[in-house]
Amino acid sequence: MPPTSASYHHGDLRAACLRAARELLEENGSGGLSLRAVARRAGVSATAPYRHYADRDALVSAVAVEGYRELVGCLAAAHPSPSTPDDLAAVAVAYVRFALEHPALFRVMFVETCDPSGDERGTVTAVVSEYVGTIVRHAFPDADPDALSTAVWALVHGLAFLHLDGRLDAANPEAVADRVRAAVHALLTASRTA
Repeated sequence: MPPTSASYHHGDLRAACLRAARELLEENGSGGLSLRAVARRAGVSATAPYRHYADRDALVSAVAVEGYRELVGCLAAAHPSPSTPDDLAAVAVAYVRFALEHPALFRVMFVETCDPSGDERGTVTAVVSEYVGTIVRHAFPDADPDALSTAVWALVHGLAFLHLDGRLDAANPEAVADRVRAAVHALLTASRTA
């Protein structure tokens, strides 16, 4: 007896689709990412991904959410409880390193259109923002935490894209780390003297 839609079972279709989407991203960038391509890669029918994703934007948002969660894990691993300018610089290096190690995912996280009906992407983005804000509040208690955390994130995010886009040389990971640390310290020194 053929399975009905009520008895359809793949195992973990959602995870299989996300895994397939990530593989496609790394191979071809976001241009080759479609629900049909994901279905082919996951080995399911062309309509199966629609059980979890209404359209491409919903799939891209789910991939981005995974990326944000991984990014937060990398930042936390760089320093478990950052509270000094050096800790902040280490976290900044981890941010740029994440971008360089996962370029297609990073672009999906920050460039691609997201699903306007889902709020999970906004929630995980807020976690990153709050993480940076907490570091700034601990390291610079006299500074305006919102303004300085925005400046730090903008600087580090800009450095990530300058490296990704080849505007800054990313061939030597240690040189990249030194550049990021120096830029963060320059900003923080300037903010202390302003």
